[in-house]
Amino acid sequence: MYKVFVTRRIPEPGLELLRKECEVTINPEDRVLAKDEIIKNVKGKDGLLCLLTDKIDAEVMDAEPKLKVISNYAVGYDNIDVEAATKRGIAVTNTPGVLTDAVADLAWALLMSIARRIVEADRFVRAGRWKGWAPMLMLGGAVHGRTLGIVGLGRIGSAVARRARGFDMKVLYHDVVRREGLERELGLEHVPLEELLRRSDYVTLHVPLLPATYHLIGERELGLMKRSAYLINTSRGPVVDEAALARALEEGRIAGAALDVYEREPKVHESLLRLDNVVLVPHIGSATIETRTKMAMMAAENLLAVLKGKIPPSLVNKEVLKVTPLKP
Repeated sequence: MYKVFVTRRIPEPGLELLRKECEVTINPEDRVLAKDEIIKNVKGKDGLLCLLTDKIDAEVMDAEPKLKVISNYAVGYDNIDVEAATKRGIAVTNTPGVLTDAVADLAWALLMSIARRIVEADRFVRAGRWKGWAPMLMLGGAVHGRTLGIVGLGRIGSAVARRARGFDMKVLYHDVVRREGLERELGLEHVPLEELLRRSDYVTLHVPLLPATYHLIGERELGLMKRSAYLINTSRGPVVDEAALARALEEGRIAGAALDVYEREPKVHESLLRLDNVVLVPHIGSATIETRTKMAMMAAENLLAVLKGKIPPSLVNKEVLKVTPLKP
């Protein structure tokens, strides 16, 4: 049987799939493992199923020369040194598509929550501070008919754009690739990032973490936004300069922000924790039972395909096929 290490327990259907054909070792503790712990457990294994919170670099890969596949239980794979894996003939896989709607739904939940001050209002009621209806109580921002700026019009960004039609919003988008078909279908307008930031009432981020997107939204970009605008981030934490965002919120240079991801997870910038004009949730974009189960199945299927010498459904580093021939 193949030998596989899973860095953290995932939904059972995925593990059951692995157990049918593999000897599976699972991290028994519900926590992120240190790199030396991953190295210890990857020795003697044919496959590694890891999470976005696991940093998989060349040192981890070199701990087991027979390692054939690194299956990431996530869409993003910036936690893995893909170049190093390719050089070593190790296939890297991910779980795209399956979590599109879940993350798009959360982006909208965050947008509505910060606009209408839902979390702040909930705390207000629970604290016994509500004394009755008042004309100036908890005034927030309107959503219907406003302008939505989408940064990154991939699968998730496109799903967010489709949902905006129900709110009769004007939708702007910025992407390195122009999507003329979607522009016609959904009535979108492609604009430079600076213009999007100046015109939008809500800015929602859906870009991968790359050198070009690190701190894509910083002091300068926040300064271009309306004082009445809101920022929503469900992409990757380092896309936003968290310190700059905290200052902008403290000084009222933007109206609010809602975040699912953070620059140094699980740490959150201390100033953000004290502010009422920011909604903070713990990286739950894909956290529905259905989505996380599908991710587990996809991660297991990817891993098993490579171990059997087949091209997996979601291969990240297609260049590896030049080093390690896999069959369709």
